[in-house]
Amino acid sequence: MLPFIDNPVLLVFAVFLARVLDVSLGTLRTIFVFRGHKYIAALFGFVEILIWIVAVSQVIQNLDSWYLAVAYAGGFAVGNIVGVSLEHKLAIGSELVRAVSLDKSVELARRLRTEGYDVIELEGMNNEKPVGVLLVVEKRRRVPSLLKMIDQTDPDAYYTITDVKHTMKQYRNARKEPGLVSNVKRK
Repeated sequence: MLPFIDNPVLLVFAVFLARVLDVSLGTLRTIFVFRGHKYIAALFGFVEILIWIVAVSQVIQNLDSWYLAVAYAGGFAVGNIVGVSLEHKLAIGSELVRAVSLDKSVELARRLRTEGYDVIELEGMNNEKPVGVLLVVEKRRRVPSLLKMIDQTDPDAYYTITDVKHTMKQYRNARKEPGLVSNVKRK
């Protein structure tokens, strides 16, 4: 047993909490790896494995205590829920929202631009009818308000959302500082 926990009830609780914590960190570590934040992911992985070693060692040392295995498994299940919930709250990274406006008279792109969104507008076809296709790369925490604005402005529009691993920051900076645009060579 852990030297500071000799009460079986407290040990069950400690194993459960340790597993919730290490699985939550593992979920966040995976997201940080996907988003390209290797140093944060490495730190999370280091702490995650330290916690895991302590938790699993308690279960293995006490294999005759079935309730520790149940606490370990329960902590794993709850850790997944907590990890995904934390990741959702942190809303790290960017997403690409593709909005298709079936009614081009709505001027959805203009409305989004007036609200500060960078919008790329394309012409498209849907069953031989012209449609507007809008592309917006936005921080994940701002995507819900973007979707709400799309729904309010053009209730018939539909959209898809895709995670974005990297964005080209130079584009946004060039729009904010007009002098930078002249340095971009076009072919």
